[in-house]
Amino acid sequence: MDIESYLAEGGVLSNPSNVPPRYRAELMKLMATFVDSELAGAAGFADVINAGPGIKERIAAARIVLEKTDHAERVLALMSEFGADATRYERHHPWSARLPRDADIGATRSEHDMRLALFNYPLTGWTDAVVMNLLMGLAVDVQLADMAQVSYQPLAEVLREVAPREARHTELAAEGVAKLVEGDARPEVEASVAYWWPRVAASFSAASDDKLAKLKAQGLRSASGAEQGAEWAKKASAALAVHGLAAPA
Repeated sequence: MDIESYLAEGGVLSNPSNVPPRYRAELMKLMATFVDSELAGAAGFADVINAGPGIKERIAAARIVLEKTDHAERVLALMSEFGADATRYERHHPWSARLPRDADIGATRSEHDMRLALFNYPLTGWTDAVVMNLLMGLAVDVQLADMAQVSYQPLAEVLREVAPREARHTELAAEGVAKLVEGDARPEVEASVAYWWPRVAASFSAASDDKLAKLKAQGLRSASGAEQGAEWAKKASAALAVHGLAAPA
């Protein structure tokens, strides 16, 4: 099947039986990146729940861990329909594995899974976790806006359902940053912003022009990584400015 012509004529991709092989490979990669990043992100955040300064903050952190794991499970269910081995996720997997803090891997993926590169870096405590959650949460908001338009309808529906909860995670992080800078943690916040900014920026994929054109024709992308990254930088800079913080130059 010519997927580009099929979609251009109003065709709908709604189950594994009408998905051609090359499209399937790109779709599975997209879903695996989402699932693995959600699970790795949840695992990292789970380690700092008890570092929260109060019960309210710990509840918010636990909620984020729960909902990110739930989001991963929803997309994993779709992957299973294509024959993906869901038991790999049920068995022990090093989702909490992290590299040294000073590692510099750019956008390189882990050898263990398809998580985005920044989920290979460790959190150093509550302040660091809140700052990372704000910056990456804003990135997820931008990425999900694109992914929710994907041409595989079951995935698009799931992503539209989880997007509001991911947006709420970002709001909780913004509230957390506000409390931190109102206290005496501003220097720590600024240090974490400097650390996480380039690592979040690297999470926007830089596909070649030919690859991007193909993904757009297949309905798997609608904006380039550069376009998404620029939108994120604008939103993240504005979110930091609210708290009197500046984005790294």
